[in-house]
Amino acid sequence: MSSLQAGARSDRSVIAFLAFTGILLAFGIDSSLPAFDDLRGAFGLEPDSSRITLIVTWYFAGTAVGQLFYGPIADRFGRMPALRLGIGVYCLGAIGSILAPSIGWLFVSRFVWGFGAASPGMIRAAITRDLYEGDQMARVISIYMAVFLIGPIFAPAAGQGILALGSWEWVFAAALVLAAALFVWTFIFGETLDESNQRPIKLATTLAGFRKVFTTRSTLGYTLALTFSFGGFIVFLGSAQPIIDVIYDRESEFTLWFGLAGTFMAIYFVSVNRFIERHGAHRVSMFVALAGLVFSTTLLVVALASDGVPGFFVWLILVVVANAFSTMLTPTCYALGLRPMGELAGTASAVMGFVSTLGGSALAALVNARIDGTVTPMALGYVVYGSIAVGFLIWAGGGADDEPTTLRSNRFRPGRVRP
Repeated sequence: MSSLQAGARSDRSVIAFLAFTGILLAFGIDSSLPAFDDLRGAFGLEPDSSRITLIVTWYFAGTAVGQLFYGPIADRFGRMPALRLGIGVYCLGAIGSILAPSIGWLFVSRFVWGFGAASPGMIRAAITRDLYEGDQMARVISIYMAVFLIGPIFAPAAGQGILALGSWEWVFAAALVLAAALFVWTFIFGETLDESNQRPIKLATTLAGFRKVFTTRSTLGYTLALTFSFGGFIVFLGSAQPIIDVIYDRESEFTLWFGLAGTFMAIYFVSVNRFIERHGAHRVSMFVALAGLVFSTTLLVVALASDGVPGFFVWLILVVVANAFSTMLTPTCYALGLRPMGELAGTASAVMGFVSTLGGSALAALVNARIDGTVTPMALGYVVYGSIAVGFLIWAGGGADDEPTTLRSNRFRPGRVRP
């Protein structure tokens, strides 16, 4: 690595790069939400059809499967080659979506699009593990996740603005511009995987890596907790537009309220950074999970008391706060789950991403299919999934000391960025 690259890799440059990779991943989802009505019309669906929400499900499914593909590549050839390959697939999926002649073709293209997005999604955790460790890693993740949440604030507005000037195809085309910018940035940022930690792509070696992830109690426990927490958040992503539009008849206000929800969650991510530093990642994960469960339970009680349709602002406040707490599990679960993995960070982050994304998508699909005229299914799903997540956090915490001693000697000092 050149001295320029090494010297330029400050905390700020790392966070900015990782946040932008996340924005690229999220743009494929958030920018498309305002186009749901146009997409229904373009592909012959009923005006209130929930089938269009499958473009979110297929995108996440591709993201989940793709992480298994890019993880070993990132461990063998480096983070940047894997990221550049994913950007290329990302662009192919976006182009396929733009040219889709049928809804089935659109779903396939969205899967490919998500498969490409898996690379920036997975690489974030691997790069962070390359450069940081422990609570410092959790703090860095919380900061770049807060920056990443700018996507839900501006992407729907950007999509709405593009729709005001052109068709839904132009919304998808905007993702190509962001992809090109990230591709160029990869050469400026440089590689983070030390050559001594590169691992050959061998089936036996890869399976051994997977086996270690699934047999390490803390890694598996935090992965499953993240899965159920993420499932609730995907329920919101997939159903926010139909709920605001159809149930509450506020179609013109969707971009506003969705953007404010993203702003609120970004503020929470910034605030959680201090608590991680003061109390540690596991304690913070337990607190935010329990707090999210309290607000989810309140939402369920209110929904049942109002025949499934509470006041709009009551629903919005409770669901946004519940989401803010539950999504704050992401930095803590990744940091704690990857802590015992050492040189297997790429494979481990891929497995964590695969399980949490595919599992969360499946869990969300079960709830989204039942949202028809009321928000009760959403509230019930939040409570059930949140309760299970808390259970896995407790179980994972009992395995916090299962990290092999051979890996402890290779740790970096907290707060130090490895060039």
